[in-house]
Amino acid sequence: MWAMKRFRGARLATWVLAALVTGLAVIWGALALYFSAPGSATARAVVGVVFVVAMGTLIVWVRPRRLGWPLAGALFAAVLVWWLLIPARNDRDWQPDLAQLAWAEVQGDTVTVHNVRNTVYRSDTDFDVHYEDRTYRLSDVRSLDFLLSHWGAPGIAHTILSFGFADGRYLAVSIEGRKEKGEGYSAIKGLFKQYELIFVVADERDLIGVRTNVRGEHVYLYRLRTPPSAVRELFLRYIAELNRLREQPEWYNALTENCTTAIQRIAGPYQERSWLSWKLFLNGHLDELAYDLGAIDHSLPFSELKAKSYINPRAQAADADPQFSARIREGLPRMSP
Repeated sequence: MWAMKRFRGARLATWVLAALVTGLAVIWGALALYFSAPGSATARAVVGVVFVVAMGTLIVWVRPRRLGWPLAGALFAAVLVWWLLIPARNDRDWQPDLAQLAWAEVQGDTVTVHNVRNTVYRSDTDFDVHYEDRTYRLSDVRSLDFLLSHWGAPGIAHTILSFGFADGRYLAVSIEGRKEKGEGYSAIKGLFKQYELIFVVADERDLIGVRTNVRGEHVYLYRLRTPPSAVRELFLRYIAELNRLREQPEWYNALTENCTTAIQRIAGPYQERSWLSWKLFLNGHLDELAYDLGAIDHSLPFSELKAKSYINPRAQAADADPQFSARIREGLPRMSP
């Protein structure tokens, strides 16, 4: 009797698991068709509904089941293969602030970064975009800061890295989904090949200022405890990634290839610490993880460090000051080069 109950329990668990996996596959396939198929929204919605009906018919109504299930699997596989083969592109009608891809040339100790964004914002929709070339010396790389910009979603933030140089300049990099004109951001769309991946390389008055002074996001800035040699290595890896994406566009993914996980992909194999944690995905807690790992200042309790690292008042006071980068760091813990 006990063996029979155990068998029935295992069978029930298998059916529940199969139903869950099948349900997720059907939902994913319908959303993939809705977001990624060509045609109008109405046409794509119809295609998604037809897929759901076809999958349900094959699984529930076709007999024998040993025929229906393989057919349903083949239909799902066809949608999956089609979706995986959709190529990313660099030639769409992009929003002006995402229109140019940064790239760089390295000649010995000199790095010239092209298309560094330096935008003047009057509002989030009214701005003048400027792109310029900037030259740096690898031997001048001194520091690496990371910023978390909280924009409203609980536990979620946007991650920015900023490279500091001996002459007091900083170069900020934000990994984002590249949007077309008239297109907004959606985390759901970001799972279904709706945005290409872009590394926005910009002046801090642009990349940070638009968040603190225009959008009203809450931004925290921390100095990473990383030796200059390691910062230079990461800087070069970023340069290589810029140049690669210019030649081989890739898709942004809100879960697996976003502003935080892409940093982990580039830097992960060469880090002294392992950053693998659930906080990479709920990255609003990334500063907590950095503190726990000893990657940021440990001279203060975390709550006090976080309060001192809030830069919105400094950024709003600095506004268009050419010394914006220096002023937002005034009084922050461990900000000497």
